[in-house]
Amino acid sequence: MPAALASGTRLPPDGAEFAARMAPLGPFEPRPKLAVAVSGGADSLALALLAAAWAHARGGAVLGLIVDHGLRAAAARESADAANYLETQGIPARILRLEHLAPGPGVAARARMARYAALAGACRDAGIVHLLLGHHAADQAETVLLRALSASGPAGLAGMAALSEAGGLRLLRPLLGLAPVRLRALLVSRGLGWAEDPSNADPRATRARLRHLRADRAGDGPATLALCAAARSAGAARAAAEAEIASLLAARAEFRPEGFALLDPAPLPPAALGALLRAIAGAAQMPARAGLAVLAAAPRPATLGGARLMPAGRLGPGMLLVLREAARMAPPVPARPGALWDGRFRLTCGADPGSEPLAGAQLGALGAAAAGGLRGRSDLPAAVLETLPALWRDGTLLAAPAVAYDPGGVAAGLRLLFAPRHPAAGAPFVAG
Repeated sequence: MPAALASGTRLPPDGAEFAARMAPLGPFEPRPKLAVAVSGGADSLALALLAAAWAHARGGAVLGLIVDHGLRAAAARESADAANYLETQGIPARILRLEHLAPGPGVAARARMARYAALAGACRDAGIVHLLLGHHAADQAETVLLRALSASGPAGLAGMAALSEAGGLRLLRPLLGLAPVRLRALLVSRGLGWAEDPSNADPRATRARLRHLRADRAGDGPATLALCAAARSAGAARAAAEAEIASLLAARAEFRPEGFALLDPAPLPPAALGALLRAIAGAAQMPARAGLAVLAAAPRPATLGGARLMPAGRLGPGMLLVLREAARMAPPVPARPGALWDGRFRLTCGADPGSEPLAGAQLGALGAAAAGGLRGRSDLPAAVLETLPALWRDGTLLAAPAVAYDPGGVAAGLRLLFAPRHPAAGAPFVAG
């Protein structure tokens, strides 16, 4: 890996500075186990070195995770080089090869989703809940610019969070406030080199064009600093707004583990209702602003953003029942550990998913089966029952754990957790 930058006046970060950046991203276990996403570039390699020293000082360990997208002929060799590089520094590494990722329209977005899915799966396999990402100050500045160009709202202009949570995984970005020149200086100070990804300079990508126009390879110029400062300010405002939403929903809504909620129908801020509907629908995005504002001003029976509001009846006289819109539920997915169905329910189990009785099983909606003999097993409304998860094979219902239906014992050791992509009140936004 060629070292492409001579050391200059910018000092590399030391252990004390990195520890200070990690402190607000906890809590961490007494002997922390971390994973670091490593590309072979300077930023992620520097992060791996800093994280390893931090973890080892606390009796913990770090695992380097390298994703081979398979989109370039040199990818396999570069991944092997990165793994060997880490291991020479005393950091164990694992290469994650992505299958069936073909070039074409939307490849960047598809690659990003596949990469995070592979990283999350590897972390679960290793029993790791903290995944560190090497985004730095220049990345943050570019993110703010991209979101401004797409007319993002105030929350989007906060840029990337230093801490976010998804699917039982905590994503940490402890380098967000650091200029990339300082990370390269760390490697140079240790006589280490790195690889340069040619896609970072591909003019077909908007981010690469912005990087060229910024003309700030060091990442510590006045424009970069100003954009990062703006992101921190917007991040503080976002954190305060999210805390207010969490407090309001705690007082006005009651969440149930079956994936629905009871809501006081008094008017509430659109952002609060949007967070609630997004969580119940398992959606990736908030509902449309116009419809959300109208419904928030006078909550009533309606459907919006993949969620449905209806009278709660005996579950809560005078309340609204907020549940998944049945017509919008996703098709079944293979019943594997960590599988997320419909953006709402995650399957966890101790059994081997490739062995009987789970072989060939799928996780999908209980659906019309709720109207059969299962109706008497629960006092929940039929509208809720049909949105619950169940295990199927070849059109035959195997088990519906939420209503204690498991005639063949296939659900023994299984857990189906309501774990929406975006909880209504998740981890607080932490600005970089």
